[in-house]
Amino acid sequence: MMAIICFDLIPESIDFTNISIALIGILLGILVMFSCDNIIRKKNLENKNSLVKVGIIVGIGLALHNFPEGLVIGAGFEASIKLGYSLAIAILVHDIPEGISMAVPMKYGGMSKTKSITYTFLSGVTTGIGAFFGALVGHVSNSMIGLCLAFAAGAMLYIVSGELIPESNKIYKGRIGFVGNILGFILGIIAFNI
Repeated sequence: MMAIICFDLIPESIDFTNISIALIGILLGILVMFSCDNIIRKKNLENKNSLVKVGIIVGIGLALHNFPEGLVIGAGFEASIKLGYSLAIAILVHDIPEGISMAVPMKYGGMSKTKSITYTFLSGVTTGIGAFFGALVGHVSNSMIGLCLAFAAGAMLYIVSGELIPESNKIYKGRIGFVGNILGFILGIIAFNI
């Protein structure tokens, strides 16, 4: 997920707009996820297994993250069918590890397989909603797409640094969490440069 933030979302956001709007979007994404985390804490979900909480936070972040991806797909189809399919396939492939990062904590936190899969599926519905609006509006303004991508990057940054890494460190004592984080980042570098 860090690789997606660093090599996909933030550079794409800056390409669509500029660094100032990208930073505003990132800060807004962090602020929204911080607020969602506080709401979940107030609802006493923290008393339940912390892995379920991580899964819920990741799910909210992914739902927010998937909307701008949908906008890009919808606008891509408006530009050309080939571009739309290319974007849809690329986003599908990059959404697989994201879905896993949501479903696994929920499943190992005690949630049933059916619920874990259902909630993971529901977090992806926003991609379709975004694609609908992207196609409806046609060529969405570059600034709006850039802001949405930066917002998604901020949300994901909060999730990774505030939920996934600390939870990994609690579960796996020693260096295994650190090694996994670095390997994931390196694989992301490779994947984005192929």
